[in-house]
Amino acid sequence: MFKKIMIPVDLRHTPSMGKALNIAAELAKSNNATVTYVGVTSPEPGELGHNPAEYSEKLKQFAAAQADAHGHSAQTHMIVANDPAIDLDSQLTQAAEETGADLVVMATHIPNVTDYVWSSHGGYLANHARASVFLVRG
Repeated sequence: MFKKIMIPVDLRHTPSMGKALNIAAELAKSNNATVTYVGVTSPEPGELGHNPAEYSEKLKQFAAAQADAHGHSAQTHMIVANDPAIDLDSQLTQAAEETGADLVVMATHIPNVTDYVWSSHGGYLANHARASVFLVRG
């Protein structure tokens, strides 16, 4: 059914993404699909690396650990954005196209009042990506 699953990850918040990560892994195993872990970083030094190359290595280590833990094929796709907070929606939509994803599994929050004015990242992706989008709460 699905052959390429994309999951955006924020390496600072992976413990809160457990449910989405597990769902992506189970879907990958049952469909013999590849999971692409997508991370967005800035060209500036940050808590996850002094430069994009360091961030890329951490993203690759994370993907390898997920693949080993769950028994599925994994790859990474890193995005360098000048302002990740502003560019995230369009960058994730573009990443879904670039990776050939036919499913995006994404952790999301419970909607609050601001979501009625500005859509969440997952809501934006669901409205703009060609791939199916599975938003996972909790």
